[in-house]
Amino acid sequence: MPMLRRLARYLGHRSWFARAGRVLVPLDRTVAKLTKGRVVALGLIPTLIITTTGKKSGLPRTQPLAYARDGDHYVVIGSNWGQQSHPAWSANLLANPDAVVTLGGREIPVRGELATGEQRERLLKLLLEVWPAYTTYQQRASNRVIRVFSLIPR
Repeated sequence: MPMLRRLARYLGHRSWFARAGRVLVPLDRTVAKLTKGRVVALGLIPTLIITTTGKKSGLPRTQPLAYARDGDHYVVIGSNWGQQSHPAWSANLLANPDAVVTLGGREIPVRGELATGEQRERLLKLLLEVWPAYTTYQQRASNRVIRVFSLIPR
C-alpha cells in the first residue's frame, strides 16, 4: 500500500481529519465534476460519485463517497464523518432509491438498498477494509446506527 494511503488511513481516526474532510468535500466534488469522475479523493481510497434526487427539492445532488465492492454491487456508508445526523444523500436514497454512480468517467444507474442485520454486518466488514476509520465514526455517532447501502446496478 502506498505511503500516502497508509498515512490517510492512520489519520482518518483523528477528529481534526474529519473536520478537514468536511471542508474539502466541496472541492473534491468540483474536481470530480471537472474530471468526469476520474479523479476523486486524490485516489487515496476507492471513491465514487453518487447522484441522488433531493428528498425535498427534487433536484440532482452529488456526493463523493468511499466504496467497497460486493460482486457487481457498490457498498457505501452514511458515516457523515461521525456526526450525530445522517448525511442528506442517505435520506435522499431512502426517499428515492434510484440513483446514478459515476466511476472512472462512466455513469452507472443503480438502485440503493439499505442493508440490515447480517447483511449490514457483512458489508460493513468490506467497508472497514477500505477505510478503517468507520469504527471511529460509529463511536462518535453513538446516538445513531450508521446506514450502509448496497448500490445495485440496474
